[in-house]
Amino acid sequence: MFQILPNINVDWMGWRKPLTFLSIAILIAGLVSAAGRQLTPGGTEAFNLGVDFQGGTVITAKFKEKPSADEVRTALNNVGVNEPIIQDSTDKTDELLIKIPLIEETENLPPLPQPPAQCATEPQPQPASPNDPNQNTQVNRGRETVRSALYTFGCEARPATELAQDEAAAFKIVGTESVSPIAGAQLRDAAVIATLLGMVGILLFIAFRYDWTYAAGAVVAVFHDVLVTLAFFSVFQWDVSMSVLAALLTLVGFSVNDSIVIFDRIRENLTLHRGESLYKLTNDSINQTMSRTIVTNGLVFLAVLALVLFGGEVLRGFSLALFVGSITGTYSTIAIASPIAIWWQSKLGRAEMTDVISKDVTSEKLASASRRSVTRRPVTR
Repeated sequence: MFQILPNINVDWMGWRKPLTFLSIAILIAGLVSAAGRQLTPGGTEAFNLGVDFQGGTVITAKFKEKPSADEVRTALNNVGVNEPIIQDSTDKTDELLIKIPLIEETENLPPLPQPPAQCATEPQPQPASPNDPNQNTQVNRGRETVRSALYTFGCEARPATELAQDEAAAFKIVGTESVSPIAGAQLRDAAVIATLLGMVGILLFIAFRYDWTYAAGAVVAVFHDVLVTLAFFSVFQWDVSMSVLAALLTLVGFSVNDSIVIFDRIRENLTLHRGESLYKLTNDSINQTMSRTIVTNGLVFLAVLALVLFGGEVLRGFSLALFVGSITGTYSTIAIASPIAIWWQSKLGRAEMTDVISKDVTSEKLASASRRSVTRRPVTR
């Protein structure tokens, strides 16, 4: 295997306390941010949940000359829509999916900009009314808001005319759907359950394959990585969407991978060097696998950094979650997983030693009692 640092000898266990304090500080900052935002009257939510969780309106727009996602986002920002999600259609190259949050208090909103004078002003068809009239109002308002933003690129095709048949038109809204907050809450609960089940599966596998002390260290490290990533999302109010939850599930597998490699090397060294202390064996194991960690995790970091810089707004949440998680997942193996494993091992070792000593003392007492002196009495014949 390619070795970057073949003879490295660093006391990684000596850095566990500063790194642990750093993690605690980040987690406390995330907790304060989430609790402060949630408890402040009129404040924001603990996390900046996207359309997938809060509910919203999904508009499908067809263009003759499709603008870029950044151009559409700028047009939506100009009419007061913040943090829209814009995606290309999977099967039609001339269509865009535009997701915007539900618009609250539609009665008090200012009027929308009027279409350009050269555009047709025929009434547009309304979607079928759902059961909730307020939801219908919000969907209608969302569609009209998107339409007013798209007037930046030209006129809309007349209702009864195809886009290709209307020479003066630049776009046409061909679909309107709504995402209710109830569906978003169900998606959020399902994602949390999937993450917890994944951690339970990791715990059972490592406990079966290695030892439950190693499993505890790996699972605590995984929880640490996920919570640190969520702390960054709460502090900086990055948008939390379904892609972010996909990144967190990816992070679970990434985080435990490096831990398993080091645990396997610790187990090998325990067999080869029985006289060494567990502290030294753990340091040696981390040093021996450091080249592999730099190569694999370094490549992951560079790939995620490229996503952060060039991935655009659609992949922003996904790339930021992986960016933070790749850093925390690398050092948590050294600062969290390995120290917890050797701490449990040392505790169990002392307990077993105490048990053995107590058994030896009890055996000595029993042996001494069995060796009590016996007074011989003369026998008269």
